[in-house]
Amino acid sequence: MTAAETDTTGDLAGLGLLDRERIIAKPGFNRWLVPPAALAIHLCIGMAYGFSVFWLPLSKSLGITASTACPDLTLASALFTTICDWRVADLGWIYTLFFVLLGCSAAIWGGWLERSGPRKAGFVSACCWCGGILVAALGVMTHQLWLMWLGAGVIGGIGLGLGYISPVSTLIKWFPDRRGMATGMAIMGFGGGAMIGAPLANLLMNYFKTDTSVGVWQTFIVMAIIYFGFMMGGAFGYRIPPAGWRPEGWTAPAAKSTMITTKHVHLRDAHRTKQFWLIWAVLCLNVSAGIGVIGMASPMLQEIFAGSLIGLPDVGFAQLDAAQKASIATIAAGFAGLLSLFNIGGRFFWASLSDRIGRKNTYYCFFILGIALYALAPTFAGMGNKALFVLAFAIILSMYGGGFSTIPAYLADIFGTQFVGAIHGRLLTAWATAGIVGPVVVNYIREAQIAAGVAPGPALYTGTMYILAGMLALGLIANALVRPLASKWFMSDEEVAALQAKSAAASIGPTGSFGIGKGGFDSKALLAWAVVGIPLLWGVWVTLKATFALFG
Repeated sequence: MTAAETDTTGDLAGLGLLDRERIIAKPGFNRWLVPPAALAIHLCIGMAYGFSVFWLPLSKSLGITASTACPDLTLASALFTTICDWRVADLGWIYTLFFVLLGCSAAIWGGWLERSGPRKAGFVSACCWCGGILVAALGVMTHQLWLMWLGAGVIGGIGLGLGYISPVSTLIKWFPDRRGMATGMAIMGFGGGAMIGAPLANLLMNYFKTDTSVGVWQTFIVMAIIYFGFMMGGAFGYRIPPAGWRPEGWTAPAAKSTMITTKHVHLRDAHRTKQFWLIWAVLCLNVSAGIGVIGMASPMLQEIFAGSLIGLPDVGFAQLDAAQKASIATIAAGFAGLLSLFNIGGRFFWASLSDRIGRKNTYYCFFILGIALYALAPTFAGMGNKALFVLAFAIILSMYGGGFSTIPAYLADIFGTQFVGAIHGRLLTAWATAGIVGPVVVNYIREAQIAAGVAPGPALYTGTMYILAGMLALGLIANALVRPLASKWFMSDEEVAALQAKSAAASIGPTGSFGIGKGGFDSKALLAWAVVGIPLLWGVWVTLKATFALFG
């Protein structure tokens, strides 16, 4: 028996079921079982993107067929009212809380995740996300908006942060030969969660709605139970490699790129480097531009193309009647679904491409191509060319998703893999910031244009497109300034060995595959992938069906 086998099959007495030491992989483990475990969690928490499917039904939770409106309702009184239906704007704060709490919780508990391991983080994430949805269900039952904010927004948001970062460093360690692809596989699940969750929620609400209920609280309970089962499966499917492990026959490409380090930066030092803040700006500016478009995709398409969407090119948005507006709203929903599909595909495509062309070059593509597309969008709108307009924003959204999936590998290249999960968690405060900046820029510029007398149409969004292009130009500059770290920031081999002592295979000791990570897509791996792949394919099919019906 080798030393590595002794280390990975040692006595586990006294260890808890969730402890990090219990999930160190043993000889015979197949590394291709880890990505579907990550997907099981990300596909569930990704429903955060699809929560808007509940807004309109919840705005009629008392009136059922029409909202019970109160003219003097304020945001403060909406939190506690039991006689007035909530406004969509009041409910929309849950969406903001999702991403603010996601970024904050990832930053606060990222270090704890590295010490405790992905299984414990995944378990806590499941409890918070699903428990938060159950608290939100109670809020709907008692008609207390503050309970919905607390449950879905705050508790659920904490679950989002822990679930989002739980697989990042684990996957990078399992796939040092394919860092971008590995993180792309998992993080595309977060983008794809809404494709599964939104139509599932619609099916459940239609099943549960009655003359006295819109069916939302019952849907919350069922989805929380389903999600808890999937997320527990993901959490308990996680394994981590013993320190010193590497894929069979693979050696680190030390001389291939000066942008990829073989050393490690301690968590306490990462935020003291200018590289951390430059990459923070890169992510924030890329996300700010994309997330603003996501929030306004449907009204933007309707107001720009108006009657031309239904064969009436000379009819502006203000001249459409109620039935015509309902028709173009349905078409705009298909546009939003198409953007979601490109958001998902981009997470895998761009992250995988980054393995070949490098992370910095990938972000150059995002910014240069994004600037060109945002700058051309007003021209496409003015021409009335729907195909070019839709294609431009589909590519933009693919790069929005690609930015998320590429950033963990970018951090691993610059800071090493030892603390990449925790560093990634801190960097996600950029997402929290972008979640406020992006929608504010898009929404308030639009409101200012309307106040200035600009009618709905291409001119309403022209200034916005140029400002978003300017934000990407700033991101391009930040990316250009990223350089390899000076040697003073890296930990010594002895310090790394001390941190890895619990897994007993220090990086300065034996290295190799230890019989771990082999197997490829064997029957067990195929079954694991089927469990997450079938729901994902169903979501893609539903989206494509709607898109082809509307644009085909």
